[in-house]
Amino acid sequence: MQTAAREQLLSAITEIQPAGFESLALDVFRYQAAGNPLFRRFLELLHRDPAEIRQLEAIPFLPISFFKTHAVQTGDWAPETVFTSSGTGGQASRHLARKLDWYLANARRGFQQFYGALADWRILALLPAYLERTGSSLVAMADDFIRRSAQPDSGFFLSDTDRLADILRRRKPGEKTLLLGVSFALLDFAENYPMNLSDVTIMETGGMKGRRKEITRDQLHSALQAAFHTPAIHSEFGMTELFSQAYSTGSGIFVPAPTLRALAFEINDPFACLPPGRPGRLCFVDLANLDTCAFIATEDVGKVYADGRFEVLGRLDTAEMRGCNLMVE
Repeated sequence: MQTAAREQLLSAITEIQPAGFESLALDVFRYQAAGNPLFRRFLELLHRDPAEIRQLEAIPFLPISFFKTHAVQTGDWAPETVFTSSGTGGQASRHLARKLDWYLANARRGFQQFYGALADWRILALLPAYLERTGSSLVAMADDFIRRSAQPDSGFFLSDTDRLADILRRRKPGEKTLLLGVSFALLDFAENYPMNLSDVTIMETGGMKGRRKEITRDQLHSALQAAFHTPAIHSEFGMTELFSQAYSTGSGIFVPAPTLRALAFEINDPFACLPPGRPGRLCFVDLANLDTCAFIATEDVGKVYADGRFEVLGRLDTAEMRGCNLMVE
């Protein structure tokens, strides 16, 4: 059932501006504290009264592991689709999507803020590990991007890398081309088809998926830069448990979409928010998660900077290996 409160929040999230993020996040928090039984019980066990929470940093963030063990849901509705993680390190996460179009529209807005209209891009997706299973939110996003591209040779490339290489060789100067790939597939492609792609935006999504030895992001980028004669490798940051993405243009520091904000907390004190630049446990406010939970404590360590950008440094020692993250030194 569509409520007036949900309709108002959906509209506000779509039109979010940086200055209004915290106020809207607090409205979403109160909405979810009332309508999400799991989140409400979590707050009760912590003896946290939602009415007394007036700052973003004071919100208790739900551990991301609950997506593996519970149906995280705000309101009473049947999911249109269910996104699942690869489960590389064990049990897979499940993120219920009330409406697929909501996820896709939010992903489009995030990408286009950084890179411009999708219609202007040739989208070449090299995502074999994701295409070989069902439930990947990354594949759903890439498929939508491909459909909105005006270039007829945009598409997925599961094993037909000869055709991918031919398309790249035949590109014309000035054509905007995005090569989006999982790390191991990009490395395989670089070894077999080295070429000058200095005018192509190469974007890695992380992850070796057990196909190759884990390496650092710097090592990955250096290998790809050498093979493709390009000055920088872009990165996409996404999680099954988040409906918003962040992008890096080569620095390893991510800029979040308008609906996403990162915070860092003390590793041993989940309620102690850290000042900018201090490494800690990364937590995310994702307003696009309106129908599930917008306040997620991850198992990643990172830094959040004063301007809202963030950096992923590694994993908590007690956390499972996660397929979508690169190992870092």
